[in-house]
Amino acid sequence: MPDWTNRDPGWIHLAWAVIAALTVWIILELRGKDALARFVSPLMQARLVVRASAARTVVRLSLTAVALGACVWALMRPQTKGQDQAVMASSFSADVMVVLDVSKSMLAEDVKPNRLERAKFEIAKMVKELPGHRVGLVAFAGRAAALCPLTPDHGFFNLVLRGVDVNSVSRGGTRIGEALRVATKAFPVGPGAKLVVLITDGEDHESYPLEAAKAANAEGVRVVAVGLGSEAGSPIELTDPATGAKTKLMHDGQPVISRLDGETLRQLATETKGVYVPAGTSALDLESIVRQNVKPILREEADRMSLRRVRGERFVWPLALALVALIAALAVGAGARRQA
Repeated sequence: MPDWTNRDPGWIHLAWAVIAALTVWIILELRGKDALARFVSPLMQARLVVRASAARTVVRLSLTAVALGACVWALMRPQTKGQDQAVMASSFSADVMVVLDVSKSMLAEDVKPNRLERAKFEIAKMVKELPGHRVGLVAFAGRAAALCPLTPDHGFFNLVLRGVDVNSVSRGGTRIGEALRVATKAFPVGPGAKLVVLITDGEDHESYPLEAAKAANAEGVRVVAVGLGSEAGSPIELTDPATGAKTKLMHDGQPVISRLDGETLRQLATETKGVYVPAGTSALDLESIVRQNVKPILREEADRMSLRRVRGERFVWPLALALVALIAALAVGAGARRQA
């Protein structure tokens, strides 16, 4: 049976107990004959004692050994080696961590009302496209903070999301690598569909984002990177809510230039077998991004996780053999008594 295997081979050690029991049985049979011979002559034994012949005893002993051995084999759970088959679960749940840039450059108004508010609006719409999946939120600028752990409660997620602004993280800057590390740690250990949706408009050369992407990939995390803004760089204009006047965001007397590092984001996505989406300065449409990029990845993960090696159970065969051998052993013993 070359295509059979045993799921619980450790039960083979029970065979030693079977051998010991059979040995004791043989010894008792031999000692019983010797003890009877010392007190009763062979002629009187034939008249007074009903005993099976030596041949029948050997047959009964052999059948009992087969029955016990077959029981041990059944405990070892023999199975066919089987083949990979798609076994679809009734429901599939993935973990999606949204990693949102909240640096001051996200206040740029090239997307109305500004990049950050537009991103929050689109994230809320994106979550509606992910029923049954757990979602979480990491905000980052010069540092990263997990604001919402992975949860199936989308209402709670949206409540946290509404409160996010450029003050959600105390330090300025854009540290994508740190944000990826925080997001990766937020996922549960072990197998499962793990996806990061990274939304940023900045560049990062300080927090080693590619090393963070390699660590995420080792944990089975895939990244969909959405890049906002221009790779050529552009000044950030803000509107004064009181006067409506537009001013440029300044730092140390110089206008702040928002420059998207699209190449780094592309490498992050490639490293984790994800997708890079260069949204640029156009209107952000995360709903379409989810349909075209996020859902295919989740579906791919679902198909991969549902692929199982299906084995055929064969323990019934040794159990049937044990039953037949046991009945035959009883029949041999009963036949010996009738013959006498």
